[in-house]
Amino acid sequence: MCSIELPYLLPHLASVLVSSVDVSGPVVVVRARTRSLAPTPCTGCGTPSGWCHSRYVRRLGDTSLGDRPVLIELSVRRLYCENAACEKVTFAEQVPGLTVRYQRRTPLLQQVVEAAGVLLAGRGGARMLRVLNVTLSRCTVLSQLMRMPLPPLVTPRVLGVDDFALYGDTYGTLLVDATTRLPLTLWEGRDAEQLSRWLREHPGVEIVCRDGSLTYRQGIIAGAPEAVQISDRFHMWQGLSRRVQDIAAAHRSCLPAALPPTAEGDPGPDAEATDGAAADTRAGRHARRLFEAVHTLTGSGRSYSSVARELGLDRRTVRKYARARTWQEVMRRPPRKPSALDPYRDYLQQRWDEGEHNAMILHGELRNKGYLGHYQRVKMAIAPLRRGLPLDQPRERPPSPRETARWITTHPDRRSHHVTHRLHRLLERCPELKRTHDLVRRFAAMLHNRDASSLPAWLDELSHSGLPPLTGIAGALREDQHAVAQGISTPYNSGVNEGRITDVKLQKRLMAGRAGVPLLRRRVVLIAHLR
Repeated sequence: MCSIELPYLLPHLASVLVSSVDVSGPVVVVRARTRSLAPTPCTGCGTPSGWCHSRYVRRLGDTSLGDRPVLIELSVRRLYCENAACEKVTFAEQVPGLTVRYQRRTPLLQQVVEAAGVLLAGRGGARMLRVLNVTLSRCTVLSQLMRMPLPPLVTPRVLGVDDFALYGDTYGTLLVDATTRLPLTLWEGRDAEQLSRWLREHPGVEIVCRDGSLTYRQGIIAGAPEAVQISDRFHMWQGLSRRVQDIAAAHRSCLPAALPPTAEGDPGPDAEATDGAAADTRAGRHARRLFEAVHTLTGSGRSYSSVARELGLDRRTVRKYARARTWQEVMRRPPRKPSALDPYRDYLQQRWDEGEHNAMILHGELRNKGYLGHYQRVKMAIAPLRRGLPLDQPRERPPSPRETARWITTHPDRRSHHVTHRLHRLLERCPELKRTHDLVRRFAAMLHNRDASSLPAWLDELSHSGLPPLTGIAGALREDQHAVAQGISTPYNSGVNEGRITDVKLQKRLMAGRAGVPLLRRRVVLIAHLR
């Protein structure tokens, strides 16, 4: 018997006798045999038998030793089954913890293969196993992964339901245990019938967290009518923020009022002049031309699809232009990019007044002060001074509708001093945005205090606000008022669902979008339990 002993075989030395270890080749070969003569239960009927028929050698792959793969050649007994009624005539004995029926890998190596498949899927798992001196194809890794049993599904008390994009316009549904934060299952589609069927098959769900989806609402009512539905606070706030952005876009002409006056006592920039300047740009002419064409065709009763085909546009673009009231609402106005020369403009004006008119010398002086820009920019900056005009000063652009919505939805304590003053000037000029701001802050106070007692009155004010975007969301919230009130007043939310959906997207990207739903479901569930 060789003096080398593998650590993996040490627990099995009572039943396994190591005869030799060959380390001369590229593979470490361990030759051993079972030495127990005790009766072994039949693998078919379980009847113990010690009647030996013959011996044969099983070859088992094991985890590598150092940087070399290990092969165990184990001689085991083949026994007769002493039960005449058993279908098996002979059977092979098994060494617990070392051999498994129909398996050419030890349990330890099998665990490594399964872990690589769960964490890295097919190709990635096969590459990692090659680093560990285990050569398997990606198909074998995936096959071992699909053979792994899923953890037993325990019906949760608090269930999270959310959808995610599988590919293109195809969506899936993910169910999460909101208490343990573990995913339960997922499937393709997001219809109410699948969800109601799952709830009927797994009774006991008391609380369901979801977004404002009507489909999931109907599925929960059909499958678990006694469950309390909770509409997620994040989705409610997100929907309200989008309506605020729509209102800001509809009142785009008021947004220049947020800019500070150019001088003390001077009025701010004129909105009509600003719109006129925008209309003279290439983007403004393009937006106005499309706006007029879309409204002319849709005003005659034609559908969005036919208008899109005629104008060569996407249907969503046609819908955006058709829903806009003015062409300014759909015009994109990129914010002015700050220039590296802006902090040095006052110095340039000072040096020009002192008589220094050489752009090369001015550029050198600015470089000594830390300016890293090109000489050409300095030359262009002082060009107005050569024509007797004042030095161009950077002017702030009016805020975009999206930026305005962010100001309104941000908590006052988190706004900067600059933003607070700009928003104050804007709200003084536009009563519609001021009304929107007051309604948003009231809803934010309800969320912060977790008090839904004033929700009915707030919905009434929303409905009578005279602002179409807020009127529309008021109707949607009123239809789901009980779930909205629960979402405001209870600590449950869909944050767990969103986190798990992020995991699902990561696993999809790791498999390059080629994974089917069964493989994706298995990996998502097993990875969560590995953590």
